[in-house]
Amino acid sequence: MSAALLEVEGLRVGFGNGTQAVRGISLSVARGETHCLVGESGCGKSVTSLAVMNLLARGAVRTAEGIRFEGREIAGLSEREMGKLRGDAMAMIFQEPMTSLNPAYTVGSQMAEVYVRHRGGSKAAALDRAAHLLGRVGITAPGMRLAQYPHQLSGGLRQRVMIAMALMCDPKLLIADEPTTALDVTVQAQILRLLQELQHELGLAILLITHDLGIVARMAHRVSVMYAGRVVESGPAAELFGRPTHPYTHGLLACVPVPGKIARGEPLGSIPGTVPKIGPGYSGCAFRERCSQAMPACGAGDVPGREAGPEHRYECHLGADWTARLAAEAAA
Repeated sequence: MSAALLEVEGLRVGFGNGTQAVRGISLSVARGETHCLVGESGCGKSVTSLAVMNLLARGAVRTAEGIRFEGREIAGLSEREMGKLRGDAMAMIFQEPMTSLNPAYTVGSQMAEVYVRHRGGSKAAALDRAAHLLGRVGITAPGMRLAQYPHQLSGGLRQRVMIAMALMCDPKLLIADEPTTALDVTVQAQILRLLQELQHELGLAILLITHDLGIVARMAHRVSVMYAGRVVESGPAAELFGRPTHPYTHGLLACVPVPGKIARGEPLGSIPGTVPKIGPGYSGCAFRERCSQAMPACGAGDVPGREAGPEHRYECHLGADWTARLAAEAAA
């Protein structure tokens, strides 16, 4: 994998009601890499992706030390300049394709619009490319599908259409926000396999947003675990799954049922409580109310960042003694 294609530093997003949805996070996505952003609903994952694409709702305030794409600072671009990037070099697959596709237009007209706008080709050439890409993502009879409306397609087909539309201009970065939500297990597997095949074929960098650790284990090269607007742990996927360090990461992994280890009738793992809403002036660790390892120091001041290994960082007051105990328990 080569140098970072997307670099985000110190990203913050707030809303008019005082809620701080994203609180100074940093992450990067390398060329050809899948970087998974994982956490519970309400942690700020989708807001992060929308902030990168500058698609936040009216009333949101975005600030950042830097958002760079191919080394170019894009945080200060005008809407017109950002519009040239969106759908072209940067593309996004949204969480719910039925609300992302316009019900009043055919699939073909919506796909062709992307190509005509960014590449300036004819509509006939755009429709030819659209049909080719629909076939590439596994849709049979693509010419017929171009003439159909979104409501005439199943959820799996709509998601494939969204992927094909995102690929119309050969993007370098693909942001996928919960791309398998509301799809059945078989279709989920097909969509994930498709994304992997396209990545290998086209060299795509993917920022994949999910709360499903099974998807993370299958897809990710790197992982950032997000909680209450902060990245609380990040590192290579194998390192993070093999040596999870932050108590929240431990809690998430403990919620995953393991075949053969959980007896029938035994309750599944859970993390008590809910993700808090963070307002102005909030200090301390946001996870402290739900953490079995919480201490008085967790309630005030900045949470220190620590190194757990090469490129493996976490934010917690628990230090070397905590990681040593975890290693001993894993060895036992």
